[in-house]
Amino acid sequence: MSTTAAIDADRLRTRLDRARAAAADAGADALVIAPGSDLRYLIGGTNTSFERLTALVVPAGSGEPVLVVPKLEAPGYDEVPLDALGVRMATWVDGDDPYRLVAGLLGGAGRVAVGDMLPALHVLALRAALPAAEQVLAGPVLRELRMRKDAAEIAALRAAGAAIDRVHARMGEWLRPGRTEAEVAEDIAAAIVAEGHARAEFVIVGSGPNGASPHHEVSDRVLAEGDVVVIDIGGPTPAGYNSDSTRTYALGEPRDADVAESYAALLAAQRAAVAAVRPGVTAEQVDAAARQVLADAGLADRFIHRTGHGIGLDVHEHPYIVAGNDLVLEPGMAFSVEPGVYLPGRWGARIEDIVVVTEDGAESVNARPRELVVLPA
Repeated sequence: MSTTAAIDADRLRTRLDRARAAAADAGADALVIAPGSDLRYLIGGTNTSFERLTALVVPAGSGEPVLVVPKLEAPGYDEVPLDALGVRMATWVDGDDPYRLVAGLLGGAGRVAVGDMLPALHVLALRAALPAAEQVLAGPVLRELRMRKDAAEIAALRAAGAAIDRVHARMGEWLRPGRTEAEVAEDIAAAIVAEGHARAEFVIVGSGPNGASPHHEVSDRVLAEGDVVVIDIGGPTPAGYNSDSTRTYALGEPRDADVAESYAALLAAQRAAVAAVRPGVTAEQVDAAARQVLADAGLADRFIHRTGHGIGLDVHEHPYIVAGNDLVLEPGMAFSVEPGVYLPGRWGARIEDIVVVTEDGAESVNARPRELVVLPA
């Protein structure tokens, strides 16, 4: 069972009410939400499910939400305040048809918004049970709610940011020549939990040429003196909200002569993007701010991914800070700012902070130095 710590029923009821209203505004008659972060956002808890259907059915506008769950899995929701939320639980047992149960709850619904993560085996079975209903994705409805964090969510992101900062502060304990990336990653993963996370969601240790692969994880490569090492780490705290922070380190003096100049441009690009964040600016303008600095330094083709992604109950969620996204930023939106430079076969670097849009700018939840950190070799 996964529950969101310290979240009160009043806030959850407000979220359900907003979800009902948003569904109605989107022209949907109901939402059908699968276990996962959307369910956790709406009722404060979730559980795993696959071949047996679990779904929260939320009528648009008004009406009683119903959590449809296999009877054998119902105890997994004992910690969720369903009564206080006005959510009824409807259980089923093997041999029953849960899709007919959902169809009965939906009545004559003409348009049903299904959760983005609902497995296809359930989507197709629901379609067969409701052949006259159009199915659309619920993601566009719920993302409008989840993109704008409330004060408690922002506080949870601050706590997650402080926790991952404490891990980066300890990097000198583990990064040294003669150790493999995998060995370093094992120590980092343990520290992520020790410093306040529920688990390590990901650990990237990209040393030397592996740092030029943005999504490299770990390998048996042995760290060597002169390596530039990209450390991208994060995970959820017990409250459910995620950290994600990248810093770049060097084991002694970098062996490549162009590291200092290129890293200075990267640092300027990251600072420019953070400085561009404020209400009224579009997501693509923040991306452009970072990209322009690197282009001016002749590194445009070395920055090969978007500038950032939203974060909250998921590590990657809306809004995405990328060219072509004309979404206007609003207070409460939270996302990464993480430009990088990558030189295949040689080295790479990335600087990543999580920022929250404030009334007049941006607040970074990460405070570790962003300059290249040179550790003793």
